[in-house]
Amino acid sequence: MMKKIILCFVCLFNLIAHAHILNYDHQILKQWNFTKDQRMVEASFSMMKNGKVYLEDAQNHSICIPFKNLCKKDQTYVLKRVAQIQALNTPRVSRLQENQSNVIKLFMILLILVVLTIGTYKKVSAAKAKYFYPIFGLGALFSLYSFSKKMNTITDPAFVNAAFTPFIPNVATSWDNTYFYVESKGIPNHTMMVGISNHGWQQQVPIPQCYIGTNHWSIPLNPVVASTPIAIDNVHFTRGAIAIAANGVPIFNYHTNTGVDSYLDGQLDNYGGHCGRGDDYHYHIAPLHLYSLGQTTTNLPCAFSLDGYAVYGSVEPDGSPMATLDTNHGHYGTNGIYHYHGTMTAPYMIGNFVGQVTEDATYQLIPQAAAHPVRNENWTPLSGALITSCTPNTPNTGYTVSYTLNGTPGYATQFGWNGSTYTFNYITPSGTTTTNYNGFTQCTVPVLTNDVFVLDQQISVYPNPAHDTIFIAYQDKDMAQNVQTISIYNIKGALVYKSLSAKTELEVRSLASGTYFIKFQFSDVEVTKKIIVR
Repeated sequence: MMKKIILCFVCLFNLIAHAHILNYDHQILKQWNFTKDQRMVEASFSMMKNGKVYLEDAQNHSICIPFKNLCKKDQTYVLKRVAQIQALNTPRVSRLQENQSNVIKLFMILLILVVLTIGTYKKVSAAKAKYFYPIFGLGALFSLYSFSKKMNTITDPAFVNAAFTPFIPNVATSWDNTYFYVESKGIPNHTMMVGISNHGWQQQVPIPQCYIGTNHWSIPLNPVVASTPIAIDNVHFTRGAIAIAANGVPIFNYHTNTGVDSYLDGQLDNYGGHCGRGDDYHYHIAPLHLYSLGQTTTNLPCAFSLDGYAVYGSVEPDGSPMATLDTNHGHYGTNGIYHYHGTMTAPYMIGNFVGQVTEDATYQLIPQAAAHPVRNENWTPLSGALITSCTPNTPNTGYTVSYTLNGTPGYATQFGWNGSTYTFNYITPSGTTTTNYNGFTQCTVPVLTNDVFVLDQQISVYPNPAHDTIFIAYQDKDMAQNVQTISIYNIKGALVYKSLSAKTELEVRSLASGTYFIKFQFSDVEVTKKIIVR
């Protein structure tokens, strides 16, 4: 028996000895354009730190340039390289090593329990042993439970960021200690609207939205497993998004707000999307086409649920066949972390939210971004209309949605924008009707760095939970001077307090007990802190 125990220790230390992972990066020279002084250099990318990009030329000379001084193309390249490096090193190494470390610790505990059990068996009488063994059994069970719980709550921002990296600059990402934020315009780089059946189009069109700034998508970075998963069905979460695709397009419940399966009813285009009443494009099933179109790889999630868990395609992240799905339409992976899978049969992506979420009185998950409608008519399904194309105009300030009506061609909804004015031309074989609408001014997806994560570490909010007063500590005075506004929102997203300058104390005694979010707005980034008022 002792020989077997020694053999286990040898295997254990052999595992530890091989736990180190090395990663090497091949340096490539490229041409860089500096917008401020209008010059070009050939160099390789080294790193980005504190808003500065470090390059190395052919002579091994180091070049430091502010990120903002690079041209837009080079900024995009830098963000992709940073995300790729994080994806290649941070998530895989840290996750493997952390999980491996957990397994090693668990193995050592169980091994010690086995040794003690054997020793006890030899020294304790059988009469006493029957009381002794249950204690060791409970210890083993508690050890297994504590380690499994710890592994189930690991979330790496770099891992989440890697899923969105292939779609830069159409998406922008940032994060703090609470949420991972995604900014986009909700427009994919594939054809929209074509494939909707001749009874499924409600005459809506794809107007790019501004899921930008405070109207971003929020993915919990520390998801908590719900004691009772909430079903995503024809009652719950029938309004708003339940997930965000890696290309920045929101994903809704596959049931429409009338309770119908939108996919089976023919309401979706060839890629599982359509436009809602706000003329906002969104999916209703998992975006598996991101894999088939080669826009991302199967080892990366194609979407993230708004409860914080990843969504993969028809295979596991390691490339193996998809394991059996549970009633939530997912399972725990080999790393001990839960994830969902997208399929082409109901519920298509998420059956029940495994993570804790909040649903408001309108059956919408909160917090989440909002679309902004431009047209105010109550459009209804146009029976007999079959969309044949959806093409952008030349200046990329609008689209033309062409369709046939009961087999007759010559119909189209043509629209475009100029500032906050949206012009719609409703074209029929007998003539054209033009209507102007006042709406929002179109925005651009920002180019973000991870400065928000650094700032988040430099702001402390305490005590939490709080009763009467919340204190705010900044790392230095310069940071406090750069705060433009401080806002407090309740769990429903309603603004309950706003200050136009930095504060070190906030009175909260007048607020009702519950969960709130404090948002610190800087010139180009926003930091969010979650607090509880009792």
